[in-house]
Amino acid sequence: MIAELNTLIDLIESDLNRGDGTADAALDPGLDLETLTAQIGTTEYHLRRMFSSLSGMPLSEYVRRRRMTVAAAEVVAGRELLGIAVRFGYGSAEAFGRAFRSVHGTSPAEVRRSGGPLRSQPTIRFRLTIEGTSSMDTRITEQPAFSLIGHAARVPLIYEGENPHIREHISSLPDDEHVRLKALSEMEPRGLLQVTAHVDPDHREGTELTYLHGVAVGSDASAPKDLDVIALEAGTWAVFTASGPYPEALQTTWAATASEWFPSNPWQLRPGPSIVAIAERSEDFSTATTELWMPVERG
Repeated sequence: MIAELNTLIDLIESDLNRGDGTADAALDPGLDLETLTAQIGTTEYHLRRMFSSLSGMPLSEYVRRRRMTVAAAEVVAGRELLGIAVRFGYGSAEAFGRAFRSVHGTSPAEVRRSGGPLRSQPTIRFRLTIEGTSSMDTRITEQPAFSLIGHAARVPLIYEGENPHIREHISSLPDDEHVRLKALSEMEPRGLLQVTAHVDPDHREGTELTYLHGVAVGSDASAPKDLDVIALEAGTWAVFTASGPYPEALQTTWAATASEWFPSNPWQLRPGPSIVAIAERSEDFSTATTELWMPVERG
């Protein structure tokens, strides 16, 4: 996966140097990710997820910053703004100016007068360091088609600490509803589940996702009409077990799947929800043993 990500970086730089980018809202500057991922033997979904997890920023954001870093050199050099805008895929100098300000915090005109300030985005280079001092408790399991049923809400994505929007959603449910849901659980992953689905492809913090508080049932089960349903096809899942302070241990394990496990194993993510099952927990929920279920396929 590290080699594939570096190939992507090289192609971004090549495209920027040619200056034939477009203002494609999904991915600037117009890289054909579908063709690229087919050539290097992975999927766009997996590539985007691994990039954002390892770099700490969405792929689209990185490309936007690199575009404006390269464009800044042309602004400082005094080239005509409309020409720069067209080169970098914008239909007008005004549109380019807005994009420029969003990255550098100032206008092209001000940069021309004073030479700055400029916020440069260096070219990323991925490297894999394997310490070999610890192992991840992981198993691969084949799951038949099943459904996740429960109470769903749209909440913002938050990487660190407890998500207050999720806490509010769960707290809004009466105690007897948790008991009812748990009684409906009939297959793995067992018990009450924390499900995140319909996540932004780049996993940008602050974007909305679907959070479902519920349980797993067979695909032929009849869900109560007051519950939301996420139907899943049969497939392979990687299950990562984490124990320790909650939610810190779970979040550390989640990050390590991208930085350690996926680069070292012949699996890649496939589209689908991520599921957290609580195997054990302390009374105050300060510590817990969790299972993180992630949909995977052979790379």
